[in-house]
Amino acid sequence: MPTSHRRQLNEIVELIILLNPQSILDVGVGFGKYGVLAREYLELLDGRKQYHDWQRRIEGVEAFAGYITPLHHFIYDHLYIGDAAEVLADLTSSYDLILMIDVIEHFTPERGAAVLQACLQIGRNVLISTPKQFFNQEGFDNPYEQHRSHWQQTDLAAFSPHCFIPNDFSLICLLGSDTTLVRQTIRHPRRRISQSLPFLKRPYHTMKKLFLYSR
Repeated sequence: MPTSHRRQLNEIVELIILLNPQSILDVGVGFGKYGVLAREYLELLDGRKQYHDWQRRIEGVEAFAGYITPLHHFIYDHLYIGDAAEVLADLTSSYDLILMIDVIEHFTPERGAAVLQACLQIGRNVLISTPKQFFNQEGFDNPYEQHRSHWQQTDLAAFSPHCFIPNDFSLICLLGSDTTLVRQTIRHPRRRISQSLPFLKRPYHTMKKLFLYSR
């Protein structure tokens, strides 16, 4: 399916806004949802009146060409069609943020780890989400839709620096240079937390537990 569940949207969008990237690579664009959200919240909230006056570079990778629509060509500056592992190996551009939203579970563990390493070579930060519970998935006559691995905190904690963002349904992890920024924002007093990351507005005693796996 060219989609991902809605119960991680708030966390992911808030992190994109906090990181404020000038360049994004969306790996596994699917329906194009996160490209649209990045454009909307990084660009349109500054008061501009012209849709085409983009100031950020947002590119995407999609293995299944059948997912691509005119929407994608409007939102993304460039689309790379092909297996992410192969596309990443050939890229020479660098990015402030690479998104892998409900993507890594479609690789075998070994290939997924190689893809993450490739992302870290060209990305300042890599934001990953993956289902907490493994389930079989196929669809759209797309061989890339099959789930081939189940990633847990210990698997992603092997990559450093890293931090985890709480979510009931997804394992959400940020890898890269700005994990300290995110960690400091979370650990700041409640007033700053509610302003900067409103999805984490909850009783303060739980804040101390948020990044126990960060190193």
